[in-house]
Amino acid sequence: MRGGPSDDILFFDVVARSASLTEAGRAFGLSVSAVSKRLAQLESRLGVPLVQRTTRRLTLTPEGERYAAGAARLAAQLEELEDSIAGQHADLRGSLHVRSTIGLGRAHIADLVAEFVAQHPAVQIDLELSSVPLNIAGTGFDLDIHVGPLPDSRLTARRLCRNRRIVCAAPEYLRRHPAPRQLSDLERHNCLVLRENDSDYALWRFDEPETALRVTGNLVSNDGDVITRWCLEGRGLIMRSLWQVGPMLRAGTLVQVLPEFSTPSADIYATYTDTPALPRRTRALLDHLVRGLNARIPGGQSPVAT
Repeated sequence: MRGGPSDDILFFDVVARSASLTEAGRAFGLSVSAVSKRLAQLESRLGVPLVQRTTRRLTLTPEGERYAAGAARLAAQLEELEDSIAGQHADLRGSLHVRSTIGLGRAHIADLVAEFVAQHPAVQIDLELSSVPLNIAGTGFDLDIHVGPLPDSRLTARRLCRNRRIVCAAPEYLRRHPAPRQLSDLERHNCLVLRENDSDYALWRFDEPETALRVTGNLVSNDGDVITRWCLEGRGLIMRSLWQVGPMLRAGTLVQVLPEFSTPSADIYATYTDTPALPRRTRALLDHLVRGLNARIPGGQSPVAT
């Protein structure tokens, strides 16, 4: 790596998106000491510190944040320029850092990401699954895939697939307990409750009529797979997303109840930093996720184009 301004921009764009110097070194194929020396040369040229270094992570200074924002824009524009010259049919290449919620990631995103890399072997994808909400603005992530849009003006949200939460039960449970016909009937049923983050997890929401109904049950968990397994065992009702229970509905191991009462949308979105020129590999992955999720999830049918 030379020390010219254009090289500095591309170098710092990678550093700013890395969690540590070690991660940046892996991206460049260099040692930590080599990356640290290169960063020190850049800071010396600019006359300001850009990064606060610790053994575990990098933290950008205010000047570093400004330089990183400009570097990201210029790096994206450069990549877009090269794509336009090389032609839209040139092989996709480069890396993507993708984040997803655990359940959705395991059920769908991991498979779709693997398919994409098989089709584009020069692309490397680092997929991180986490149950902890994260605003990816200013982080090293290229995409965050989750249920529901994020209200952050620094991010762009693209809907990948339509999705709703529905109330389900196992046939065995319905043989022992008459299926609810009205929302008020839920008071007489054992409702298996998923505890998610800081939300009021005991409220089940319906659109028509607009209702937030507090449910009760003798089993609560913070794990969606556990709640679904209890339901499959006939222990009670659940409200879960179509992305998870769709295969079970098709197999008949779960049955939807109260289908005439619609629920609020819980669509699947990808959010990413708003940049003038989104890399072609990112656009291609987004299109691949749209096609794949809509083929896998009943009731999806979100258009490929933004």
